[in-house]
Amino acid sequence: MATSYVMLSFEGPDVYSRAGGLGVRAAELASALASRGAQTDLYFVGDPELAPTETPAPGLTWHRWCQWISRYHPDGVYDGEWGKVLDYQRTIPQRVVDAHVKPAAERGDRVIVLAEEWQMTQTAIMIRQLADVAGRGDAVDILWNANNVYGFDRIDWRRLKRATTITTVSRWMKHMMAAVGQDPLIIPNGIPKARLAAKPPPKLVSEISRALGAGIGLVKFGRFDPDKRWLMAVDAVAELKRIGRRPKLVMRGGAEPHGNAVRERLRTRGLSHQIVRSVPNGLAAAIAGAVEDVVELQYFVSDSDRDALYAAADAVLANSGREPFGLVGLEVMAVGGVAVTGATGEDYALPFDNALVVDTDDGTELASYVARLQDMPELQKNIRARGLETAARFTWDHAVDILERKIEYVRLAR
Repeated sequence: MATSYVMLSFEGPDVYSRAGGLGVRAAELASALASRGAQTDLYFVGDPELAPTETPAPGLTWHRWCQWISRYHPDGVYDGEWGKVLDYQRTIPQRVVDAHVKPAAERGDRVIVLAEEWQMTQTAIMIRQLADVAGRGDAVDILWNANNVYGFDRIDWRRLKRATTITTVSRWMKHMMAAVGQDPLIIPNGIPKARLAAKPPPKLVSEISRALGAGIGLVKFGRFDPDKRWLMAVDAVAELKRIGRRPKLVMRGGAEPHGNAVRERLRTRGLSHQIVRSVPNGLAAAIAGAVEDVVELQYFVSDSDRDALYAAADAVLANSGREPFGLVGLEVMAVGGVAVTGATGEDYALPFDNALVVDTDDGTELASYVARLQDMPELQKNIRARGLETAARFTWDHAVDILERKIEYVRLAR
C-alpha cells in the first residue's frame, strides 16, 4: 500500500504567499515528504502571476489556489483574506476527494491530508464528509495542525475532532490547547537538512562581523508584532549602551503598525537610528557606514545575507513572548549563530547550553545575558557548537519520522 500526501495551507512557498513561519513550514515539510518518495501535493493561496501548478522537485506538486481573487488583492496572501478562505473552502474539498482520495482508494492506497491552521478547519471537515459519502473514507486520514492560537475562536472543535486527528508543534502549544478542551499529538517543526551544509560564505561573515564593530553586534528579524517583544529588545540595547558595551542592532521588521511604537521607543530610550532601503555596495558596507546604534533594513534581505548576519552577530534576538515553536532559533543554530529565545514553544532551547533563554519581558534580563557572552568568549564558543549539534537533530527528516509514527498510531486507533 502506497501513501501519498496532500498538504493544505493558506500560506505557501511564493514570496506573495509568505507572511510568517507557516509558509516556510508548508514549503519545507512538503519538500521533505516528497524527498522520501511519497507523492506530495501542496495547495496554497499562490501568486496570481505564476503558473497554477508547478513541479519544483520529483514527486512534489504545488497548486496555486484562489489566484483569481489574488489578482484583485496584490498586497500578499492575507490581502482579501476572507474571500480567499471562502473560495478555498468551496472548491478544495471536492478537488481533494476527486483528484486524490478516490484514485488512491481504487489502487488500494491511502492519502494523508495535512491541513494547517484555522483557515483549513472547514475544508478538512468537508473532505471527511465527502470521502465518507463517496464510500472512500477508509482511504484517507486527515490531520489538522495548530501552529499557533490565532483563530481558535472561529473553530467548531467538536466537528473538527470528529473529522480529523488534531496535532500541534510543541509542548507549549499542547498546554495552550488544553484550554479549549483539546489533547493534540505533538509533531515538531524542523529545518531542511541541506541548510546544515549550506553555511554562509566565511568572507561575508567576517566582513559583517567587522562591520558590526568591536562592541556587541545584535540582530533581530521578524514581524513588528508585540508578541515578538521588540520593545524588550530596544530596552536591552539601551541598557547595554548605558553600561558601556557599545551595542549595534541590525533589525528588519515588516509594515505592521507596531513598527511605529518600536521607533518611538528607540527615540525615547536615546538610541540613534538609521533606515537603510538599499545596499548597492553590499550589506557589510551599509552596516559599517552606519554610526547609529540601530540599523533598520527596509528591503528584502537575501537568505545568504540573512544567514551571514546570524553567524556574524554576537546574538540573534528571537526573544518572543509567545512562540508556538520558534523556527528562527533553529535557523540561527544551523549557521553557527547564538540564538536568544523566549521560554514558550522552543522545546529545543537549553539556557546557557545551546542558546540564551529569557524568561521575562524585562530588557535588563536580556542585556545581562548578552553582556555575559561578551565577558566569556569560551561560553559563546560552546553555545555555538552546541547549537549546531541541536540543529542537526531538529531537521525535517526527523519531523517526518515522528509524523510517520504518529500516523501509524492514528491508523491503529481508528
